[in-house]
Amino acid sequence: MDVGGYTVGIAGRLSNFTPRVFVLDNFECACLEGALQAFKFDDPEMQRLVCMMSGKEAKTIGQTRNEAWQSSQTLWWQGKSYDRLSPEYQQLLDRLYEAALLSADFATDLLATGEEVLTHSIGEHDPRKTVLTEEEFCSRLMAIRSRIKKQ
Repeated sequence: MDVGGYTVGIAGRLSNFTPRVFVLDNFECACLEGALQAFKFDDPEMQRLVCMMSGKEAKTIGQTRNEAWQSSQTLWWQGKSYDRLSPEYQQLLDRLYEAALLSADFATDLLATGEEVLTHSIGEHDPRKTVLTEEEFCSRLMAIRSRIKKQ
């Protein structure tokens, strides 16, 4: 099942662009994309603003920071810097998706995918070029889905 904002139904609802209000480390987020794009900014107040943006709006403003974070391979969250390739950054991504899981309908949408292998065909594979690779995205969704099924 190819997940993305360009699709309809369950696959589209699992997109990072889908509105899902949740809280990550005391920051309210309007969708997963807002938080992901906020990681590109080192200023916590700017991060707070980006977190509250819609998916497309957040993506657009985040693109203005691509050159800066890609050249340094550094991302930020609440005053702390993260090496893009570090285990600590992976833990931040885990926390992000766990926080989003508490939003309305996220677990329901994940379970509705059944046993489908989740893909993201337009996703980037090189972690040096994106804050979330296809593998990082889809593997988290499937791991969370598996855990929910066991509970």
